[in-house]
Amino acid sequence: MKIEEAIKSIHKLGITTKSVINLMYTSRIVEEKVSAELKKFDLTMQQYNVLRILRGQKGNPANLSTIQERMVDRNSNATRLVDKLIKKEWAERCVCPSNRRKVEITITKKGLELLKTLDPITEHNNKKILENLTEEELETLNNLLDKLRTNE
Repeated sequence: MKIEEAIKSIHKLGITTKSVINLMYTSRIVEEKVSAELKKFDLTMQQYNVLRILRGQKGNPANLSTIQERMVDRNSNATRLVDKLIKKEWAERCVCPSNRRKVEITITKKGLELLKTLDPITEHNNKKILENLTEEELETLNNLLDKLRTNE
């Protein structure tokens, strides 16, 4: 379905406006599909992102600024997200032994087990979301999105 039909626009959209609206509209649809899968595990997209960042540390702790700079949604409150993950026992906070002012966050075994369960589910969901695109189209899409972000 064309974006004009999706948003029921009666005006012809300029190509730049159409492109930005199309990106935002499509992004929201993808987010809704990902969120629906994660909700089954009492997990938000932002919490999931933090858990994946912590797993990527490969057992090394991360501080809040490291988490914040690596997040997909940088407007999220990393402290609040970490607090919720700690409450669910998916992450833990410790004081750095060499610098008592520094707080370190690590993923727990329970958090790793959750991600291990989620990995095939999210991969299947991702494939389902993108099933209308060929491998070549996905490469092109990624290249275009990477190119678009060079304006940041």
